[in-house]
Amino acid sequence: MVYVTRALVDVLLDLASDADPSPLTTGVSVTAASELEGESELPPDTPVFTDFFLPNSDNPVNAVFGVDLSTPARQTQGRFVSHPVGELEVTRRDDLAQIVFVAVPPWEVDERSFAAFDRSGRRQPLEIVDAAPPGQSLTD
Repeated sequence: MVYVTRALVDVLLDLASDADPSPLTTGVSVTAASELEGESELPPDTPVFTDFFLPNSDNPVNAVFGVDLSTPARQTQGRFVSHPVGELEVTRRDDLAQIVFVAVPPWEVDERSFAAFDRSGRRQPLEIVDAAPPGQSLTD
């Protein structure tokens, strides 16, 4: 089972909608369920996708090679990709990760337009949780 917060899904779909008709890709990271505010049903060590890194479309390395060098790989456990014109599946052109979230229009939270896949492209069971990562400030 792959767990993701509702807030993260909403933000990712908004980013994909704003980028449409261009595809979007960005790294996503997890927080342990024990650190979340509002989710008490999951075991404490369960990883829940909670955060994303702002996509950087201006990077020429990204544009030429399709590789995001601006976010260290150790900081992300997954990727989000949008397919404005395409199927709800992982493709050869997608940046791969342990978990890949894929979205297609109409940019809604339902099983026909948002899903999680493993690195081999197999669809994974997905649960959206109503929880939030702990508050953070820029001065911490």
